[in-house]
Amino acid sequence: MAMVVAGHYVPFIKNIVFAVGGLLISLAAGWLYAKAAIGGWKSSLIGGLIVGGTCALLGIGVSVLLRDVPPGILVFGTIGSAVAGLVGGAIGKLGARP
Repeated sequence: MAMVVAGHYVPFIKNIVFAVGGLLISLAAGWLYAKAAIGGWKSSLIGGLIVGGTCALLGIGVSVLLRDVPPGILVFGTIGSAVAGLVGGAIGKLGARP
């Protein structure tokens, strides 16, 4: 949410940082989920996918309400960030100790 609010007031963040920053936030959320998850690969990947997509859905939803991005970004951005969360979940699981 901090990035969304900052982007509302700072054009550089809105125009340059939103896409990559959002993907990195979702990737980090998936990584953190996998690090904290007790289950195996399946739960880490699905959990990463869900938390990555949820992060994006909330952030992009606020951006749409603030009219900083068009509504179509909500769908594509959420899907892309869900995939980033899945990748983060895989990275987190690879680095997890057995």
